[in-house]
Amino acid sequence: MDITPKSVVRRFNKEVIEDGNRMSFDAIMDDSFVNHSAPAGAPTGPESMWNTFQNVLRPALSELQVQIHEQLCEGDKVTTRKSISGRHTGTLMGIAPTGRQVSIDVIDIVHVRDGRYAEHWGINTLPAVLAQLRAG
Repeated sequence: MDITPKSVVRRFNKEVIEDGNRMSFDAIMDDSFVNHSAPAGAPTGPESMWNTFQNVLRPALSELQVQIHEQLCEGDKVTTRKSISGRHTGTLMGIAPTGRQVSIDVIDIVHVRDGRYAEHWGINTLPAVLAQLRAG
């Protein structure tokens, strides 16, 4: 099976985000990885990505799933439109569990270099989801 930029991104979404597989994360992330979408003043390296999924989303959302709706690839950059969903059964960024099903829509661009994540840019609807959870 050929390793393509799209297959690397699909693997990251399934094995890292959905399954929480640290070995896959280490295999996919380049040591010089930069997350260009990190909040101002936040770390931008590989561990910041792991922290987001493993210590923020996974403890808060049970039944975590990633659904890829669309992927486009040009050269070594992959744009993915996806949803990350789960049941809100743990504290999410200060919001107590509601038991509600939530879905975070994401569009991201990943620069894949030599089969590994080199750079990331993304936007998501997490702020809107948090507002809905706060509102009840």
